[in-house]
Amino acid sequence: MTTEATGTREATRASSATRASSGQGAVSGQAIARSLEAILMVADEPQSLVSLATAVGAPTAAVRQAVESLVADFDGAEGGTRRGFELREVGGGWRFYVRPEFDPVVRDFVLTQNPSRLSQAALETLAVIAYKQPITRSSIAQIRAVNVDSVVRTLLGRGLITESATDSETGAITYETTELLLTHLGLNSLDELPLISPLLSDGQEGFDDVA
Repeated sequence: MTTEATGTREATRASSATRASSGQGAVSGQAIARSLEAILMVADEPQSLVSLATAVGAPTAAVRQAVESLVADFDGAEGGTRRGFELREVGGGWRFYVRPEFDPVVRDFVLTQNPSRLSQAALETLAVIAYKQPITRSSIAQIRAVNVDSVVRTLLGRGLITESATDSETGAITYETTELLLTHLGLNSLDELPLISPLLSDGQEGFDDVA
């Protein structure tokens, strides 16, 4: 076999190896992106790149690249379809949100699909938020001594509470009541809420402060 033939064969093998390596990287990136979609679909709080990387078992740099790819995909980059939701960074973390222009139709749908009365747990949680707002989900859970994740989602879906800000120290989302709640209660402002102390067992103090 000639030297020229040997060199040609080695070059062909190198080219094939490069294409295979490139293909494996693309598949890996797609797998990370799909895994991130699944995790973010069920996340109640914004997820940091570090927590996402830990969850999918991938380097933070690869997760950052996958997140940026998802953001562009959902925004309709390169002629794609712009989705009704977006992947947004809030307080150092990432989470799915309905695009603002679709808030009215989503709110109407939720109210139509859930016409039933609020449960006792939802009413108690709503009262805590009304009197302690802005307040984080963990603080609500401490006051009520129960997990409030599903109840908070219900109140958000009904449009009775909203995400108001992000805690600068913990990154946790804080919640407050909406104008819709005031409308349902027939109040002009939160200042018209009745005093809570006469309704408590000792009639002396309100909710204990929760850090």
